[in-house]
Amino acid sequence: MEKTVYITEEEREKCRKVIDVFEELYEIEDEDILLVDVGRYGFVKLQCYTASHGFEELDTYTDSNSLFEGLWEEWLSLNVFLLAREMQLADVLYDDLFNNLPKEKQSELTGRKDYFAKKAGITL
Repeated sequence: MEKTVYITEEEREKCRKVIDVFEELYEIEDEDILLVDVGRYGFVKLQCYTASHGFEELDTYTDSNSLFEGLWEEWLSLNVFLLAREMQLADVLYDDLFNNLPKEKQSELTGRKDYFAKKAGITL
């Protein structure tokens, strides 16, 4: 019986490049994100680890564009949260955090998407 392959070798290499670009996400002490190469199944992003339950969230990726978007959203959310914490906006709902940042900071954050995309070889 032939095993189904869900990701090509070319796409696997593209995904590895995307993962390298967002490497800083995995080095932040408060974040518990792990990206695992699961062979023919693609890549899995594991998050929210607790000793009693293990990882509570997981996403599977088989193409570099969706992996890029998933990691971009994670990067943006984390950075908006960190800035809001610095600005003592803890009582603001998450959806409003970005809008409460100065316009200059909003532009700086959203501009990073193009930077990351170029570095990862992703066309937006």
